[in-house]
Amino acid sequence: MKIHEYFPGISGIKHGGTDVAGPLAFRYYDADRVVAGRPMREQLRFAVCWWHTFSWHGSDVFGAPTRRPSWLAAGDAPLRAAERQADAAFEFFTKLGVGYYTFHDRDVAPEGADFAESQGNFHRMVEVLEAHMASTGVQLLWGTANLFGHPRYASGAATSPDPEVFACAAAQVADALDATHRLNGANYVLWGGREGYETLLNTDLKRERQQFARFLALVAEHKAKIGFKGTLLIEPKPYEPTKHQYDFDTAAVHGFLLQFGLADQYKVNIEANHATLAGHSFAHEIAYATANGIFGSIDANRGDPQLGWDTDQFPNDIAEAAHVMFLILKAGGLGTGGFNFDAKLRRPSIDAEDLFHAHIGGMDTIARGLLIAERIIADGKLDELLEVRYSGWGKSLGMDILEGRASLAALRERVARERLEPVPRSGRQEYLENLFASYL
Repeated sequence: MKIHEYFPGISGIKHGGTDVAGPLAFRYYDADRVVAGRPMREQLRFAVCWWHTFSWHGSDVFGAPTRRPSWLAAGDAPLRAAERQADAAFEFFTKLGVGYYTFHDRDVAPEGADFAESQGNFHRMVEVLEAHMASTGVQLLWGTANLFGHPRYASGAATSPDPEVFACAAAQVADALDATHRLNGANYVLWGGREGYETLLNTDLKRERQQFARFLALVAEHKAKIGFKGTLLIEPKPYEPTKHQYDFDTAAVHGFLLQFGLADQYKVNIEANHATLAGHSFAHEIAYATANGIFGSIDANRGDPQLGWDTDQFPNDIAEAAHVMFLILKAGGLGTGGFNFDAKLRRPSIDAEDLFHAHIGGMDTIARGLLIAERIIADGKLDELLEVRYSGWGKSLGMDILEGRASLAALRERVARERLEPVPRSGRQEYLENLFASYL
């Protein structure tokens, strides 16, 4: 199927250890190394995203594309170009040594002259993906539909004021979910790219949220109908491209799912850069999701604190990676999820090798975080200090409150009878920060 190598001169990326010479090797990611009871490849389940890695060619709102990938050939028909892109993608996956990839339907297949032709192109490319997966063993972490790029979705997809747009979006998701099922995807993601508003002057917020809930219910119904066993995921984001999106953050998504009776159908796909755009830390979003049983998967990237938008840079913060992996391991691991690199090269990075450098760095960062998290858990000091801090809730007063044996009046009487005068205790934040830093 493949005509030639798109990344010549680059062989498979291997683990070389911390003293490895040369940049095209892993220093920390060792796929077969057992960490916290499972091989790294299973603990981390790395995936490469199709859109930034193969469909984005270096353009931004201020400038034209800077990259001319070798899989683009002058005069190629759109479907032929998509097939060549798929050849390059699976060559990259296998040389990098990742087990998974992710896509939007419009990443892997070109838009046609009309909706029917676009869907036909997608159906053809699903066959191409299926053949590549069979020959390489690379699996699909998740699929999704692009419900934000086409002009029809300018005012939203599920939340559009036009029911015909809603219907087109439903048709597109039905096909994308069918394809994900056919390709044995582990999850299916919905990102409400334009499910929000620009101004309340032309927005019926109550109606749009009801439409969104109905759309999510239809997706869950279709999942059951076709027998898809993967997890349905919603990806929170506060704004951009809209001024306000209904899936603002993990807590907002959770509240929405509870309100509309969908909490048993969906989990969240948390993106690091979206967390910071919402005013949270990445760790906060993971902590909220694991605490409430809705943690599903991760889009691994980072933003730039000096820029106020979604820069989608590759992760390189060891402390953040360690904290996130600590939370994930404590919660039992990734489940059906993984670490998808929803990240792109910087615009001036135009060499084929740059794609490898970026992913190697991101994978090593998260792998190093995993190793640190394993040590933190094995040492047990953080857990011990946390248990001491909340120890009072395991005693009689705390248990009476939590188990419903104490009313407000009864608590008032108890405070007076026992003359309770609690003395503040130190949260020991500085000590804990130093302790955490000592593992890095």
